[in-house]
Amino acid sequence: MTAAGQPARKTTMAQDNTNINGKPGGDIPARLRALRGEIDRLGLDGFIVPRSDAHQGEYVAPSSERLTWISGFTGSAGLAVVLTEQAAIFIDGRYTLQAQAEVPFGLFQHCPLNATTAMDWVTKTLPAGAKLGYDPWLLTPGQVSRYRVACIKAGAELLATANPIDTVWTDRPAPPSAPVVIHDNAFAGIPVADKRQQIADDLSAQKIDAAVLTGTDSIAWLLNIRGNDVPFTPVALAFAIIHADGGVDLFIDAAKLSPAIERHLGAAVRCRAPDAFGDALDQLGEQGQTVRLDPETTAAWVEQRLEAAGATINSGADPCQLPKAKKTAAQLDGIRAAHRRDGASLTRFLAWLSDAAPNRDVTEAAAADKLEQLRQGNDHFRGLSFPTISGAGANAAVVHYRVSDDTNSPLTDGSLYLLDSGAQYLDGTTDVTRTVAIGVPSPIMRRHFTLVLQGHIALAAARFPEGTSGSQLDVLARRALWAEGLDYDHGTGHGVGHYLGVHEGPHRISKHPNRIALEPGMVVSNEPGYYETGAYGIRIENLVAVISGEPGEKTLAFETLTLAPIDRALIDTAMMTADEIAWLDAYHARVMHEIGPLVDAATAKWLKQAAAPL
Repeated sequence: MTAAGQPARKTTMAQDNTNINGKPGGDIPARLRALRGEIDRLGLDGFIVPRSDAHQGEYVAPSSERLTWISGFTGSAGLAVVLTEQAAIFIDGRYTLQAQAEVPFGLFQHCPLNATTAMDWVTKTLPAGAKLGYDPWLLTPGQVSRYRVACIKAGAELLATANPIDTVWTDRPAPPSAPVVIHDNAFAGIPVADKRQQIADDLSAQKIDAAVLTGTDSIAWLLNIRGNDVPFTPVALAFAIIHADGGVDLFIDAAKLSPAIERHLGAAVRCRAPDAFGDALDQLGEQGQTVRLDPETTAAWVEQRLEAAGATINSGADPCQLPKAKKTAAQLDGIRAAHRRDGASLTRFLAWLSDAAPNRDVTEAAAADKLEQLRQGNDHFRGLSFPTISGAGANAAVVHYRVSDDTNSPLTDGSLYLLDSGAQYLDGTTDVTRTVAIGVPSPIMRRHFTLVLQGHIALAAARFPEGTSGSQLDVLARRALWAEGLDYDHGTGHGVGHYLGVHEGPHRISKHPNRIALEPGMVVSNEPGYYETGAYGIRIENLVAVISGEPGEKTLAFETLTLAPIDRALIDTAMMTADEIAWLDAYHARVMHEIGPLVDAATAKWLKQAAAPL
């Protein structure tokens, strides 16, 4: 425990680079044999293994790392289908190279999602008359529907079943049991009672009797609590039902609670054992209630249980997601303070790197560890917000690269180094990417970097009407690259929580459709990039807050929150417009003004040069 009464979070890089049970991949052939034996015993011909838990969160506890256990894959998104004679793993473009390194080709067919989907593969591969099993706790209703269609096309059957991996995974870790802690109103901005009333009023207005909450971030936000049950995101594993009268049933392991937590929650929040969740759903059905479920985030098991009990399902967004995304003035003040502290640490790191990289051997892992050490001394620090992406040279071209003992590369002269990192603080969550030239960059590196910078500036400086979604703004970040026939294969921006998930909905900036309008208080990343496979990767990322535009106008704009210098050595000023140069000079002046007083004299001297006007 730390001075503020919050649990310190484990942050070492090693924790996310070691597979289940500490073995790099373990004995995958033996595990597949065991799983197939259990599949056969259940009368099935195959089983779906998603990378998810019952809460559909981005990060899962070690006890829920079933996909890693059976395949060796450690990425944060993926899925496998294991049949009696063959198996396949499905990953998106971020993880293609990672899967190649971790998942045995002789045991799994590798299927990039831009080439085929798991549903298409099931339709083409599953024999007629076969039975494909799935765990209804690990798939959403929409996913179940799509797999059912795929099975019907194959002349096969989709069946809900107990998870066979849980039977054969004999040394499976115990479920997490970290204590729940209070997230103080000074950081949260709104008391629990006010949040409960806000959601209850919204439900009542829609004539909805109750909403089932399975997202741990929604529960943490609603009840102003935090936990330490999964890596990188300070949440406690729990389920909740909020009723239209403002009462809440919280289903959580009592061992995680303390008398102080129960006093904090108040009498209107009834703490119940997790085993009582099913009975509570049955009761909603027996009373004929209308229940809100988010079909994109709720386990199919919940919907199936409610339907069987006779409840009326109201499909729609989790009612906490939009209010959670719109940060209060108090939260934004905290987020700004967190970014100043974080920016000072990153600036100290960049100053250190400018001296260390040319003069001695610095590796990807050593650089990431150095930055983490600098962050650990900050007030309110609680850990990293995601595994640091520390990529040198060709490794930086892998969008979600993770350094390991096998890949740990030195930062060599003439290369680019990409560092994507962030931290969790009691008053905010950070996420920042900087690309740095090690030595003298080539002209083509500078050209590509400048194109990315132009896209970053275009988005940061945007003014747009109320009601605009992130998808409508995405082109601004890509326009300069598109003009050169270039692009990047990831979104431009994701929502960010307040001492919660570093990836938060419902808003985003992406060329893929998203109808959620940006609203004041939302925090989102601005991170265009460019990746030259086998050579280098470039990304420039700041977090921005949506703010109101000029008085009297129904417009919005972005306030840049992240404060750290952008490498001037990589900028080709001849490519830039006067407005773009003015934006960057103003940004660097702000960095000097706000970060300069927070760093040591040697770093301040370096910063004066790094943030000098172009």
